[in-house]
Amino acid sequence: QVQLDESGGGLVRAGGSLRLSCAASGRTFSSTPMAWFRQTPGKEREFVALISSSGRTTDYVNSLEGRFTISRDNAKNTLYLQMNSLNPEDTAVYYCAGQRIFRGFSRSPRDYDYWGQGTQVTVSS
Repeated sequence: QVQLDESGGGLVRAGGSLRLSCAASGRTFSSTPMAWFRQTPGKEREFVALISSSGRTTDYVNSLEGRFTISRDNAKNTLYLQMNSLNPEDTAVYYCAGQRIFRGFSRSPRDYDYWGQGTQVTVSS
């Protein structure tokens, strides 16, 4: 079992930056593929980015690549999401997620077993 705890969300003006963190405890973090998703009211949870257990492989939703960067520090059991050039459309609750077993580099939330409680990101215009 892995417990996940996101932090770093908040209110930022358009054009600003935030870095989200996801602290993991429990099962070996370094062997857990991880991802970030986001969700707005009334919409399905949306894939943002994923990273392999080693950190060597990453994938992003096309519309965010270049502005968002996913990374991890296995020595600190922490996942990160650096978000730059934020705009109001990025406003959402952001969740980190992990796979109990490797199911490929999946963008589907159904393939992730561990979830944090979410952190709110609000971008004002």
